[in-house]
Amino acid sequence: MNVTLSSLEVFNVSVSRWWKRALAGFLAALALLFLIPVAALAQGATHVGYGEGGYQRTGQARIWHDPSGQATLADALAALESGSFSPLAGGGSTGLQKGSYWSYFELHNTHQQALPLHLEYVDHQLIRLQAFARGDSTTGFLELVDLSMGGAFTQRPVFHNRFVVPVELPPGETVKFLVRYDSEEAGFVFPSMRIWTPDALSKSHTGETAVLAFLFGGIALISLFSLIVGITTGDSSFFAYFVYGISKIVAWATILGFTHQYVLQQDFHWSYMSATGAVSILCGVVFDRLFLQTRKYTPRLDYILILMMVNAGVLLVSAILQIKTVALISITLALLLYPASTVIALVRWRQGSSEAAVFAVGWTLLLAGLFYQALRDLGVVDHNLVNYYLPPLSSFVEMVTIMAAMGVKLRRVRIQALESERQYRRHLEQSKVKLEGLVRARTEELEKAKQLAEMEARTDPLTGIRNRRSFLADAGLCIKRAYRQSEPASLLMFDIDHFKSINDEHGHGVGDEALRQFSAAIQTKIRETDVFGRLGGEEFALLITESKPDSLHTAERLRDAIAGQYPQGRSASPRVLVWRIPLMMFPSSN
Repeated sequence: MNVTLSSLEVFNVSVSRWWKRALAGFLAALALLFLIPVAALAQGATHVGYGEGGYQRTGQARIWHDPSGQATLADALAALESGSFSPLAGGGSTGLQKGSYWSYFELHNTHQQALPLHLEYVDHQLIRLQAFARGDSTTGFLELVDLSMGGAFTQRPVFHNRFVVPVELPPGETVKFLVRYDSEEAGFVFPSMRIWTPDALSKSHTGETAVLAFLFGGIALISLFSLIVGITTGDSSFFAYFVYGISKIVAWATILGFTHQYVLQQDFHWSYMSATGAVSILCGVVFDRLFLQTRKYTPRLDYILILMMVNAGVLLVSAILQIKTVALISITLALLLYPASTVIALVRWRQGSSEAAVFAVGWTLLLAGLFYQALRDLGVVDHNLVNYYLPPLSSFVEMVTIMAAMGVKLRRVRIQALESERQYRRHLEQSKVKLEGLVRARTEELEKAKQLAEMEARTDPLTGIRNRRSFLADAGLCIKRAYRQSEPASLLMFDIDHFKSINDEHGHGVGDEALRQFSAAIQTKIRETDVFGRLGGEEFALLITESKPDSLHTAERLRDAIAGQYPQGRSASPRVLVWRIPLMMFPSSN
């Protein structure tokens, strides 16, 4: 137990010493971080050498704001002499201000050889930059460059998407600089310059271009894939996502200056950045509405997206008409309304849309990048290359994340399609069975109707026995069969005497009833193989396969049976004629 306690004590002492050293190092680094600008300001000049790789920034120690934007070099020198230049407050941005800013700084060449340097403006949101310099051997400030966004890109001294001022410091000398930053009307200004050697800046620019090319290429591939899926599925949201991705590439390439560098090298204007940004926002909101189906599932929240579309239209019009103040207000409003898409996505997720949750994550990542950009523009956080490229990077991450959401949606649609197909097949099978039953029932009905029709065509409707046509057909077959089998056949003809008087005295109804009773009486006395039918009126016929004596006996028997159906004393019994089929028709006679 004592050994264990001793070990714990040693461990606690070691940890305590480690934390103390770490805390001391952190405080030293923090002090160094805050003391560097003070030391630089107190020193008056920034020492530079051959290893400058953009790590040193200068220009924010002495800043003068000219609200009119009309001050000349002489006015700036007078302000410098009067002590009007002061350190810039905040993290490197002037905020949204009108006019221009002047920056004064000094660079000291620590080497005994001439030192070529490139001073790079840290951001792209600048309309014009003028740089003046004065060395120890010169009597006044001389203009180095006068760069403007609207100027031809080919006239820039350094091939770079941002403003770059090339300088050469004499050996061991200190050169003083005055730089004018102009945003025209109103805008965000970052009065600071990064210090590079030419080779280091060139390598950095190549790396930045490669990274952006990778991001733009990724967005282009995602957009192309979305187009292919849209053509395959016919889903309009995939087409909207394709247009949205292309608009993002155009917007960021224009905002970051690469469109001016490689495409529109003549007569470039700030309105192009606002116009492409407006189109990108508009395409994004249209995609949001289609993907989240807000018009159907969240109709009230859909009005917010409609407001965002209207605001994007205002931004586009203000960019076309080159009304910068309205454009800035529209952009600010668009950023304030952007979180609404995340809220709507969460609502849709609560409604059961799983892809809406992934969409909310992607859109929130985009918001994080844009929010950090807003903090940088307002001067809350310091400006550096990381947060400078954070917005396009967050756009790329947003595209990838939302593409995953599109995949979730596509999977859900596919599952629904398979389920619909299964239900359709099940319904089809049920319909098939039902249809087969209906066809079977209909077939039976048709067969019965056919049999009924055939029976009606062959049957006398009054008596229910064969009609003339049916009797002749069946009798012919019976005669042929008797002929083949060498059997005798006899034909008996029936005619009811005085039948007309029955109709006249008692009516046709009684006459019809007499015919029916006559037919029924005959049918009860004959065989199933005998052919009995009504030839017409009161005339009937019976074909039997019997010899002559048997036929005569049958005829008498039938006549007596019929005579019994009528009242005594009336001569209404049928008259029976027995016809013997000529025996010569048969091979042998009986």
